[in-house]
Amino acid sequence: MAVAIKMPKMSDTMTEGVVRKWNYKIGDTIKNGDILAEVETDKATMDLENYEKGTLLHFAINEGDAAPVDSVIAIVGAKGEDFSALLAGGVTAPQASAEPVKETAAVSAPVAAAVNTAPIVVNSDNRIKASPLAKKLAEDKGIDIAAIAGSGENGRIIKSDIENYKPAASAAASGAVYISGTESYDEINVSQMRKTIAARLAESKFTAPHFYLTMAINMDQALTARAAMNASGEVKISVNDMIVKAASMALRKHTWVNASWLGTKIRFNHHIHIGVAMAVDDGLLVPVVKFADQKSLSTISTEVKAFNAKAKEKKLQPTDWSGNTFTISNLGMFGIEEFTGIINPPDAAILAVGAVIETVGIVKGEIAKTNVMKVTLSCDHRIVDGVVGSKFLNTLKEYLEEPVKMLV
Repeated sequence: MAVAIKMPKMSDTMTEGVVRKWNYKIGDTIKNGDILAEVETDKATMDLENYEKGTLLHFAINEGDAAPVDSVIAIVGAKGEDFSALLAGGVTAPQASAEPVKETAAVSAPVAAAVNTAPIVVNSDNRIKASPLAKKLAEDKGIDIAAIAGSGENGRIIKSDIENYKPAASAAASGAVYISGTESYDEINVSQMRKTIAARLAESKFTAPHFYLTMAINMDQALTARAAMNASGEVKISVNDMIVKAASMALRKHTWVNASWLGTKIRFNHHIHIGVAMAVDDGLLVPVVKFADQKSLSTISTEVKAFNAKAKEKKLQPTDWSGNTFTISNLGMFGIEEFTGIINPPDAAILAVGAVIETVGIVKGEIAKTNVMKVTLSCDHRIVDGVVGSKFLNTLKEYLEEPVKMLV
């Protein structure tokens, strides 16, 4: 008896999946445990395991197409079996493929007003219409044929147009410049990851009332401590590792920032799970360092490096990105000095971290070189008030400006 294989729900936020690759073809015999396909979810590309035995009779979608969760994507049964009844109950029309769509249109646009306003006629292949004799004559005289308006049939440039052409009245002499080019663009289907990012951040931005607090932090001692740790330790500590540790310890003292809005309730999380935003080709992933306040800097560093490697290879699993109570987004490595982040639900806040900038300031009462980093806390005003957010930032500042306190 033929059986329909449906798109499974492979993550808690997944609404549809894209079949990136079918590992078998129609007519192949498959069994329980075979990896039928590679499916792109909103967070990662995962293996689709088969639980049926029989012959592959039909694919309901092509590679690169998307299907909603619980919709039919394939049929398995006995060879030659009629499966039309299964299709009638569950197939949705496949989306357009992800191949780029290219559109072009010929354009000839004047930058300044031309003296002669008669149109220059261009063929569909972007060639100017002119007689062979006119082209040869224009070439011999060194005249740009593109600047001449034709008087022949349908605007065709003829011999007399070249002979009567007066350079003094030409577009070049009047200061006009004509630029010819081709308008073009590419289109691709929005990836599952990008769809989810768009939906979640739009919901966050327009549901949670954001406000922003920015603070400058002196990083001189943090950089000195980092250099000392990296000189003696096997695990290399980054500035971001120190920020994750400092933020987790500050959250322990400011429980309202480590909270979640639940509509009729506010949840105060006793655990501290720090989401660390990471850029990948399709957008942004936020793996979670769990119980970050209880971990050493070297453990945090090792864990974040492992997450980064898995994120780039799209091997993060749902357990890797779930459970965040606070999020950190750092663009300092790209030279960004200051920015604001959109809160990552269900968190009450997100910390946007800029670059450590060497500047001149007052150090111990004297003008000297110093290193400053700006951070901006985006807060959900339903939970975090201005004073609460400010106190959290001051505690974070204290830990980073005196990093020895993080080791106590």
